Amino acid sequence: MSSQSSRFECRWQASRLLLTAYWVAQALALFSLFFLDVSWWVRVLGAIACLVHGCWALPQFIVLSSPAAFTGLRRTVDGWQLWSDRGGWQAVQLRRDSLALPLVVVLRFRVVNEPRRFGRRVRGLCIPSDALAPEEHRRLRVRLKFSRRRWAAPE
Repeated sequence: MSSQSSRFECRWQASRLLLTAYWVAQALALFSLFFLDVSWWVRVLGAIACLVHGCWALPQFIVLSSPAAFTGLRRTVDGWQLWSDRGGWQAVQLRRDSLALPLVVVLRFRVVNEPRRFGRRVRGLCIPSDALAPEEHRRLRVRLKFSRRRWAAPE
């Protein structure tokens, strides 16, 4: 059940569901800090860690305002590629632990030819159902599930 066409492209936007889930997780983390039986400076360090994480994660992964944020995925004859304003289209190798569920697509990938200072680290990307039109999200899930050679490294 695979298409003869090897071309596919989709672009997504910031998700309200993901933003809400992130704020709830941050609120629970801060709330739990103040019920722990630890000294005040540990609580302050925990709150600072939550704040720093929010400053790092929100623009790059949640609201997608950072130039390094990935906002598009395409499949060509050369393989899978992700789009960011900073790097343009970058070849990636999708990992086997990627998920394509009705409410969310979790892409696990490794950027090919990444600079040595970052090593060959595996990254994750969450694409909730409200980040794309329903038909686009369904097409993305189908393409990820049934694409030939989806785990192969780009040539």
